[in-house]
Amino acid sequence: MTEAGWQPNAAGVMRLPSGRLVRGRGLRQPLPDGPEPQFGVYLVGSPPSPVTWESRWVRWRDFWLPADRTEFVGVLREVLDRAGTQRVELACGGGFGRTGTALSCLAVLDGVPPAEAVAYVREHYLHRAVETPWQRRFVTRFDQTARHRL
Repeated sequence: MTEAGWQPNAAGVMRLPSGRLVRGRGLRQPLPDGPEPQFGVYLVGSPPSPVTWESRWVRWRDFWLPADRTEFVGVLREVLDRAGTQRVELACGGGFGRTGTALSCLAVLDGVPPAEAVAYVREHYLHRAVETPWQRRFVTRFDQTARHRL
């Protein structure tokens, strides 16, 4: 990991199988101590508050799934690419459901089998990650979603 990346033991930071580090967090909590992200993806139903770093908004209502799945796949590919050299974060309101689902899908893109991705994120990020049955089902089918959206 480059100097630009997260510290592996920083709050909310998850190591992907490739070694890339990504931070998940809840937007309702204060920004964690330490360096700011260099790129953020905000998984919320309405436009997020402005930030001083580059960011993307994925329209995603609480407890649901991303409104535009094609856009979501593209954004996650960008996250995976940037996480090799930048501090990247994924965040929703609480940091559990939407963030956990996105981190699980990101893990699938990084090589975790879809059936194991939620467990991977619960072990390496947060045990409460991915809140609803349809979010879990979305992750188990994400490899098909991603292939169809190349």
